[in-house]
Amino acid sequence: MSYPANRADPRRPGDAEAGIEVTDAFKRFSQRNDIFTRAMWDDDVRSPDTDAFFASYRMEAAPRRGEGFSQRDFALRNASWLISDVMTNRHADRGRREGFQAAISDDTPVAPDALPVDDPAAMSAEIKRVSRFFGADLCGVTDLDERWLYTDRVDTRDLSAASPDLPEGLTSVIVLGHEMDRALVATYPSALAGAATGREYSHEAAIVMQLAAYIRNLGYRAVASMNDTGLVIPYAVKAGLGEYARNQLVITPEFGPRLRFSKIFTDLQLAHDRPAPLGVRAFCDICTKCADACPPKALPYGPPGTAGANVSAIAGVRKWTSDAEKCFSFWARTRTDCAICMRVCPFNRDFSKRRHRLWLKLALSRFRKLALWLDRRRGGRMKPSEWWRGGRAPR
Repeated sequence: MSYPANRADPRRPGDAEAGIEVTDAFKRFSQRNDIFTRAMWDDDVRSPDTDAFFASYRMEAAPRRGEGFSQRDFALRNASWLISDVMTNRHADRGRREGFQAAISDDTPVAPDALPVDDPAAMSAEIKRVSRFFGADLCGVTDLDERWLYTDRVDTRDLSAASPDLPEGLTSVIVLGHEMDRALVATYPSALAGAATGREYSHEAAIVMQLAAYIRNLGYRAVASMNDTGLVIPYAVKAGLGEYARNQLVITPEFGPRLRFSKIFTDLQLAHDRPAPLGVRAFCDICTKCADACPPKALPYGPPGTAGANVSAIAGVRKWTSDAEKCFSFWARTRTDCAICMRVCPFNRDFSKRRHRLWLKLALSRFRKLALWLDRRRGGRMKPSEWWRGGRAPR
């Protein structure tokens, strides 16, 4: 694929509908600058704590006293990552950490005879049905907007920037959402809670690879992708799956912020979904629960702004932006991922329940202040020991 230089005017039709505000300072993002990669090469980020954090996902976890950090908590977390890790490490000798710092290699060829597509809308519906069959919880389709593609990938042998490897002619991005376990999310921050993240990365690795194989069997190219290749949040928003929030997450009407996302780049003829602004921005304007609860104070207060000198954030997009260095330093010190911001989010609810659907209508209406008041006692932490005893997430 051709990767064009940054345009004089980086704005696009449809940005406003998606709630995306791009400024003249826009520059595409180099994945070498994401905070996890920087923790491997940048002395401003790398430390004994960050090295120990990465090592803890192997057999080098150091269990300690405290709820959620026992040997079995780390054991469940690390076991949940296993399938993802097996897939990720299979081409490590080529410098490809697939799914994270390189796209996932094709495991099947493209069929020589392509199935004719007379109705792109019907094909999109078919892809969504197949995605549900493989286990995805959400699926949307949008155009391949090169602004959100990384300028490079990372060769993990020496952590140098390598050329992106998307082929020419891909036109669409299929975005898949994978729900995280609500009860485990309720135990953040803990090593146990990290099992909610790892399980979905292992799930999505299988799902995205299977759906891509299905498309290739139809005779079309399909590149399976997780955290690699491009920023998934703007694609998810443009695909109509949800709306960006203060906590840096996509809020969906089905699962709130409790999701991981994966994606497939393809040239299959598909109808594209439209963004579906919900009213989350207006709610976040009056809610600071995530910022209040963040231990390292990495989440922003006030209105959305541009990233400024934040190396690990995309430049020239007006949005709420976290301090990645503060955030990851807390992860490193606790030896596990943190999603307190997800746990305390008022949208972190079970929307299969009628009372929560009624709350959602309030939150997305002019009565949002009432909805925020009604949420004042929610978002508390469940003790990990309660999860092990079979406890359920707080209502």
